[in-house]
Amino acid sequence: MDAYNAPMKNHAHDSIRAIIWQDHHLRLLDQRWLPQETRYLDLHTAKDTAAAIRDMAVRGAPAIGVTAAYAVVLAARQAYARYRENWLAHMQEDVETLAQARPTAVNLFWAIDVMREHCAAIPKGQDPEALLLEAATRIHEEDIAANRRMGELGAALIQGGRDVLTHCNTGSLATGGYGTALGVIRSAYAAGHIQTVFADETRPWLQGARLTAWELVQDEIPVCLLCEGAAASLMREGRVSWAIVGADRIAANGDAANKIGTYSLAVAARHHGVKFMVVAPTTTIDMQAADGDAIPIEQRSADEVLELGGQRVAARGAQAWNPSFDVTPASLIDAIVTEKGVVTEPTREKMQNLMKS
Repeated sequence: MDAYNAPMKNHAHDSIRAIIWQDHHLRLLDQRWLPQETRYLDLHTAKDTAAAIRDMAVRGAPAIGVTAAYAVVLAARQAYARYRENWLAHMQEDVETLAQARPTAVNLFWAIDVMREHCAAIPKGQDPEALLLEAATRIHEEDIAANRRMGELGAALIQGGRDVLTHCNTGSLATGGYGTALGVIRSAYAAGHIQTVFADETRPWLQGARLTAWELVQDEIPVCLLCEGAAASLMREGRVSWAIVGADRIAANGDAANKIGTYSLAVAARHHGVKFMVVAPTTTIDMQAADGDAIPIEQRSADEVLELGGQRVAARGAQAWNPSFDVTPASLIDAIVTEKGVVTEPTREKMQNLMKS
């Protein structure tokens, strides 16, 4: 299989793919350069792919998972070329480097575990690349199919009349394609349920300003950008009916970790009577994490807060606290939308029933 670029022509408002297997290697749309430039990274090793994940060239839990699956293919190829029958043992260091790239995104570990199972099933001495590429491609295809299903389920919850608000980027750039929360928004817009999408800037990396706004403009969906500090005032004016976000990990009780700022958005939504929706595939649900306190929160460099575009914006001598994620309690979530179904007012029992279905 020389190339995989997921089909998108048969779905409206869906023109972007950020993860491509082409000419026997992985190509990633480097999101650090958007929206000013469209650049691709051509990756031939798992270690380089891990660096791309760590350095935010690719981000979003589902996209990280898909990328990691392809990276395992690269690791196996390199190990087989050097060690032949002992390839499996010699690729483990690369796989561990992948696993350490982003600690909060549970999809990363899920994808690595799935690919490890496929590795273990390959007969000794057989070239693993073709079988592993088939498995990685399947993960990619299933992610897009799940996103489209979630789009349909989530859009059905949105009644026409008022618009929606989103935080961070949860679209094609953050997934294999179509998106989670932005997939719901794509489907709802196509169905005529909403007219405009309000998007938080999402500091300090500005994923909303740089990525979500760019995606929606590319796919001709009206978008209005705002500082996240303005979200409560927008709600107070009655402009939005739903706040719709993604998740990097959901605990067994329904607590959801997502980009920093999501928790405060949920608090404001509850105060103003705005519904709050979390959209994520079941691969994002970690039933081993009892609640949000068990979810590791990645702490990133203070420079991301103290600087902007490499230029210092804070006073010299100031320090910064920079958690990349926060946890929204299940009690503030009106609906968790997955490819398996919708959980309203999530509880541990409801989450268990979902995962058994």
